[in-house]
Amino acid sequence: QVQLVASGGGLVQPGGSLRLSCAASGETLDAYAIGWFRQAPGKEREGVSCISMSDGATYYTDSVKGRFTISKDFAKNTVYLQMNSLKPEDTAVYYCTAGRDTTVQALCIREGDYWGQGTQVTVSS
Repeated sequence: QVQLVASGGGLVQPGGSLRLSCAASGETLDAYAIGWFRQAPGKEREGVSCISMSDGATYYTDSVKGRFTISKDFAKNTVYLQMNSLKPEDTAVYYCTAGRDTTVQALCIREGDYWGQGTQVTVSS
């Protein structure tokens, strides 16, 4: 099993930046992909970005391409989501998820087997 702890959310003005962290523990992660989902009030949860812990392949949903960057520190078992040029529509609770033996695209579409707690991101002036 994998345990995930998400952190780094907060309140930021439009155009600002935040970095989310997802710290994983439990199994060795080289067979896993880890990603970020978000859920805004009244909306369905959507996959934002996912990364393969083995080869670093990445996936981004269209609305965040060019603004968000996902990265991993395999030694620290941590995945980061650097969010720049934030917009009010990025406001949501962000969750990290992990899936074993899956592609990054599949993880970001079908969701993972393990979830961390959410972290609130609010973009507002």
